Amino acid sequence: MPRPSRASRSAGSSGRLPGGSVGSDGQPAAETRRTGPLIVTEDLALLDDLLRLCAAAGAEPEVHHTVPDDRASWADAPLVLVGDDAAGRCRGAARRHGVMLVGRDEDDPDVWRRAVEIGADCVLRLPDAESWLVDRIADAAEGVGRQALTVGVIGGRGGAGASTLACALALAAARTGRRALLVDGDPLGGGLDVLLGGERAEGRRWPDFAASKGRVAGGALEESLPSVRGLRVLSWDRGDSVLVPPEAMRSVLAAARRRGGLVVVDLPRRVDEAVSEALAQLDLGLLVVPGELRAVAAAHRVAALAGTVLRDLRVVVRGPYAPGLDEQWVADALRLPLAGELPHDPGLLATLDAGDPPGFEARGPLGRFCTEFWERALTPEGAS
Repeated sequence: MPRPSRASRSAGSSGRLPGGSVGSDGQPAAETRRTGPLIVTEDLALLDDLLRLCAAAGAEPEVHHTVPDDRASWADAPLVLVGDDAAGRCRGAARRHGVMLVGRDEDDPDVWRRAVEIGADCVLRLPDAESWLVDRIADAAEGVGRQALTVGVIGGRGGAGASTLACALALAAARTGRRALLVDGDPLGGGLDVLLGGERAEGRRWPDFAASKGRVAGGALEESLPSVRGLRVLSWDRGDSVLVPPEAMRSVLAAARRRGGLVVVDLPRRVDEAVSEALAQLDLGLLVVPGELRAVAAAHRVAALAGTVLRDLRVVVRGPYAPGLDEQWVADALRLPLAGELPHDPGLLATLDAGDPPGFEARGPLGRFCTEFWERALTPEGAS
């Protein structure tokens, strides 16, 4: 495992260990909702480190000197972190997955014997394993399951309608009853919250996450975002900041995906380091191409750039068409699978002028396209 730099010890987490179980805030177990691991140790210095790591992961642990009298505490905890000092006291406990033996002495020849005796899955040595352990604690606290199906939308040329389709897909995803999150990956696009009519909605925007590194808690991310028309939206504000470092894009999108459901990402045509990070996390990319020759020529270059990172890129062809062209001709010219035809919607401008977002009307051409897209994508065959 990589050796991370050691963070400062958390103030107030050392001191005399109470006889009962406590949370990282020092409150009795019965008064605190448990979202994190069970810690078994009497080593105050080790406990101090483990409480700090739990706090970094956004988890609320339960602490005991030995195996709890309440068998459910041992059996139901998402993780069990047993200190080296407590291994002997944990012999005879019910065998289960998720037990980790944690300590600091790298030269202890008996550590593996003690790990086998308590049925530990692995042996961790601090500070080397701190970063890895924070991720595991956070996974347990968030109840990580299947990651979100993540779809990116890219315009084949300027004005192709990628942002319009991204918003409509996100709204259609929300109508399925699944968790839906829309991510604005284009800092020069004007803000998807504006297109949705939610520019005044309270919540954080991209500049608030520009300094994000490492792991971002998925639940905290989602709860901090504006809620617009039944979905969470990560958009841009109207400030001058237009940069998202690659580390921030990677961390934020990974957090969004861990929560499951459906995530839609609106991406720019250029491919810089941050966009490459976003492309790497997509399950499927949709390239929106109007049915005209110049658009096909421009989309060819965009597809070549995106294809260096994204393995599954498909084309959505938007009418009306230039003479002699149709959706299959465009897909064949780009050598991409055809995801579908987006019919011309003469009422779209009137919908936007009325203050309704694109795809708001499920029975309109755009709404029907998005509904049918998710119906296909959410089948086992479509997901593969």
